[in-house]
Amino acid sequence: MATTPAPPQAPPKPTWDPRRPQPVLPWLRPTIRIRLTLLYGGMFLIAGILLLSIIYLLAAQAISTGNQPFFKIIDGTNIRVSSDNCPAITGTNNLQISDFNAAIAQCVDRQRQAALDNLLSRSLLALLGLAVIAFAFGYAMAGRVLSPLGRITRTARAVAGSDLSRRIELDGPDDELKELADTFDDMLERLQRAFTAQQRFVGNASHELRTPLAINRTLLEVHLSDPGAPVELQQLGKTLLATNERSEQLVEGLLLLARSDNQIVERKPVDLAEVASQAVDQVHAEAEAKGVTVRGVQKPAVVQGNGVLLERIALNLLQNAVRYNVPEDGWVEVNTEIQHGQAVLYVANTGPVVPAYEIDNLFEPFRRLRTERTGSDKGVGLGLSIVRSVARAHGGHIAAQPREGGGLVMRVTLPV
Repeated sequence: MATTPAPPQAPPKPTWDPRRPQPVLPWLRPTIRIRLTLLYGGMFLIAGILLLSIIYLLAAQAISTGNQPFFKIIDGTNIRVSSDNCPAITGTNNLQISDFNAAIAQCVDRQRQAALDNLLSRSLLALLGLAVIAFAFGYAMAGRVLSPLGRITRTARAVAGSDLSRRIELDGPDDELKELADTFDDMLERLQRAFTAQQRFVGNASHELRTPLAINRTLLEVHLSDPGAPVELQQLGKTLLATNERSEQLVEGLLLLARSDNQIVERKPVDLAEVASQAVDQVHAEAEAKGVTVRGVQKPAVVQGNGVLLERIALNLLQNAVRYNVPEDGWVEVNTEIQHGQAVLYVANTGPVVPAYEIDNLFEPFRRLRTERTGSDKGVGLGLSIVRSVARAHGGHIAAQPREGGGLVMRVTLPV
């Protein structure tokens, strides 16, 4: 008779705990609270001991001074006395006993008051000296205790510039600051993996999306080049070619927007005047076709950045300024200069009146004035989003405001 196989046993439980090991005696952990308590308590104790020692020495000196004899008998026959501290009884032999005792009591009170005043003044000087030493020592110790926070802050500022390879790697006692630094390092490690995956995805998407669009464009251009093709087929091919070109622009814009969200690592000197001049040359033909005059003065304004991305800023702004303009007697003004230690790219244009409450929507992807989605042939709705993203990647910002009479004024500010 066949026996039934035994059911599989459960896998053994892991013998390790992935969580952070807890100390045997958590109350002995050298936390910041305990260290600060010991530090400032010890400083207070040392300062108190020093102050008591100084006061003790000063009081001993005052007592020694107060115990000196008030007078000396220089003639025992006629009871003549001499006193440096009590001139009232010096050299007198005709004082009554009551007057002599009163003079002695007055001199004792005067000497006691002088000793107390001397003790008070020296104690105040000692207290002032100890206060200066205590503040200096406390400042130095506080800086030493808080130095890990400065290290964490510097690393956070570097990470804010998208330098995710930085780590704090704080060493020292296992206190709250080290726990904070370790947690921050773990977060940076996860962020770096996420950004690396995003960059890998952007690279793969760049290839996978461009290739079929390029093939479609080539096939359409080949069919359109056939002189024997019917008119309806040529019209359909032109429509499909325009749609394909729009898709290519959309893909390029999305990829550029994804790449420009990161901080620019490799920087070179770039003159905004040259960038603006090249952008003006590229939109010159389109501006003439629409009857728009391009003017302005481009003064040298050298910044550190990526020339291709900075040229994209100027080109997108100029293209928007030319395309969204008035039908007749329109103009676009392009200026570059240095203002208050920063490079400024200024683009203003005539055009339709733009409400101030719709300015922020213009910088959102796929948003246009008075429409939620793109629907015209003027672009794919990513121009200003790319401009803002590239400006932020260079450490700058862009500001827009409605121009009186219609149009917009765009102002891009970049650090020199």
